[in-house]
Amino acid sequence: MLEVLILAVALSMDAFAVSIGLGSKHQRKVASLAVMAGVYFGLFQGLMPLLGYLGGKGVLGWVEAYAPWIAFILLALIGSKMIYEAFSEGVEDDISIITHRVMLMLAIATSIDAMAAGFALTLLDVAPLLACLIIGVTTLLFSMAGVFVGNKSGAFLEGKAEFVGGVVIVLIGLKILFM
Repeated sequence: MLEVLILAVALSMDAFAVSIGLGSKHQRKVASLAVMAGVYFGLFQGLMPLLGYLGGKGVLGWVEAYAPWIAFILLALIGSKMIYEAFSEGVEDDISIITHRVMLMLAIATSIDAMAAGFALTLLDVAPLLACLIIGVTTLLFSMAGVFVGNKSGAFLEGKAEFVGGVVIVLIGLKILFM
């Protein structure tokens, strides 16, 4: 269960970083923006691993001998992508008006890697629905907090959060590979 909580925190760092950026750029209606970010990011971050888990269960019989390697490669790619993105400009810099359509696009973009991480859930001894609920709630809370942090501190922490999340996801992949 500890692995799921660590995975949830690491996966939420992408949404947390985007939320910091949103909060730093949009100074009005911070509370409603925080709720909107939390709901969108939490919902998608909770649903996407379930899709990855179901897909992983479907192919696990065929690739069972290679499953730890596949999980490691997927998590290493996700973590590396997050580390890379920590050093690049965020998409929220170009967003001037936050609409439901914009939040939907951001939620999908930040949760695609969670779908791939859902494959790793097939290798952990945990109930998948509980794991997805933990991931979704964790992301909801981190996203809401990110808007407030960004509003108060600017985008200073944005890249750092994404970097730490990427490193943790790579480490989880290594743990799965060597357990």
